Amino acid sequence: MLIRSTFRRLMLAIFSGSISYFAYPSPNFWPVIFFVVAGLYLSVHGLRFWQSLPIGLVGGFSFYASQIYWISQYLGPVPLIALAGLEALIFSIAMGFIALTSRTVSKKLPLAIITATVWTGREWLATHFPYGGFPWSRVAMSQSDSPLANWVSVGGFGLLSFLVVALAVFFVEKIQPKDFKSYLSPAIFGSLAFVIPVLLGVVPTAQMGTLRVAGIQGNANAGLFAHEVPGTIRDNHLAVTQNLLRTGEDFDLVVWPENASDKDPAADPETAAILQDLVDNKLHRPLIFGSITSSGDKLFNSSKLWIPGRGVVDQYDKKRPVPFGEYVPDREFFYKLAPDLIGLIYRGYEFGTRDGIFAIDKAKLGILICFEEAIDEVPRDVVTDGAQVLIAQTNNADFGHSDESVQQLAIARLRAIETGRAIVNISTVGPSAIIDRNGNVLDATKSYVPDFVIADVPKYSDLTLTMRGGWLFDPITAAGAAIWCVWLVIDNRRKTTKL
Repeated sequence: MLIRSTFRRLMLAIFSGSISYFAYPSPNFWPVIFFVVAGLYLSVHGLRFWQSLPIGLVGGFSFYASQIYWISQYLGPVPLIALAGLEALIFSIAMGFIALTSRTVSKKLPLAIITATVWTGREWLATHFPYGGFPWSRVAMSQSDSPLANWVSVGGFGLLSFLVVALAVFFVEKIQPKDFKSYLSPAIFGSLAFVIPVLLGVVPTAQMGTLRVAGIQGNANAGLFAHEVPGTIRDNHLAVTQNLLRTGEDFDLVVWPENASDKDPAADPETAAILQDLVDNKLHRPLIFGSITSSGDKLFNSSKLWIPGRGVVDQYDKKRPVPFGEYVPDREFFYKLAPDLIGLIYRGYEFGTRDGIFAIDKAKLGILICFEEAIDEVPRDVVTDGAQVLIAQTNNADFGHSDESVQQLAIARLRAIETGRAIVNISTVGPSAIIDRNGNVLDATKSYVPDFVIADVPKYSDLTLTMRGGWLFDPITAAGAAIWCVWLVIDNRRKTTKL
């Protein structure tokens, strides 16, 4: 399997990383990810650590840039190059250790398992560091339509990534084109990997009634750098809500997305009066809506719960604002590097400390704001706090007609399976959807149209294996990868010293 030409390795790495675009939404042809992993693995197979770094770097950059190109939609190419470059650096170091592993481990199955351990450990590192990490472009996130998706209910996104990588590497190492016996064990392992999660999906679960939820997509220009007349975004969502009322549909709850009320009713009497009239006199049901709030000189990206006759009774402030989008870490340092770009992000949101549970009658709702549904810890926390349904409010207006919003929706479907909770995923511009605990879409909108979704959302209180402790797979795998990499360094130095 050794590829001798450095140029061929570089071309293979670039090609393999680039075609990962097709594995994720919107192309969403999930089998491609196996070829991506196999190609990236072969590009460094048999190399020494330092030889593999430039190949891993270009492979990692093409891998990330092909999927998250949408970052350039609101700040231009520099942030994309910077983020993809940083992630590619982490990626290249991991590929260096994968290359060393291929030189050190001769048995096929252990080689596949250790390679998957290093890969998954690198994903865990990249999703946590620096500044909270970048929780995107994990291998698992390509599998929302795959029969493998149910593995996330056992060990989270990490376990699913691990299995995909292990299968791809094992197939590459084991199969010999002229030896049909070599196909037997990969076929057995592959069949089990696909059959087991299908069986997991038919395990009966106890439902605790339903909540009929309507989600409002206002099709509002709610981007970070939009210059709409204040109140316009609020009015967009108000208009669609009135369309909902004209249908005569019954519902228990209405949800507006992140930033849907661009005037905070706590600070603007006009907005307070409009929302009070809407909730008390027209909806007669609770309203959850997103708004920017303040406490002294601190700003928060918040979600509020307005109850008829009572007003705002609860508020959740986003716990994980997006670095370089909603705040700038180490602003002075980065301002010196890119003053024009950093200057555009003139305000910074604080990290929220409130719990993410809204109680409505006998229902407990877990609130997630935008990218928080891609961060493992945030959904897990609200579920373990008792959430029976997840409400994910998001604003995708900054990313235009790119794949960002459909990628996020795919993440929401996997998150529903992982947590065992239905998710009401409502966007300012769409697509919005209501998703059951099996990842099935109950109702959805198209992008960039004023519309609403409505469905009977099942409530659950049982916990999946991931919520019961399977989530530990990720940090344990990361620790195992770190130990293995340290051992490789020590062993490599020992061998070098002997020479």
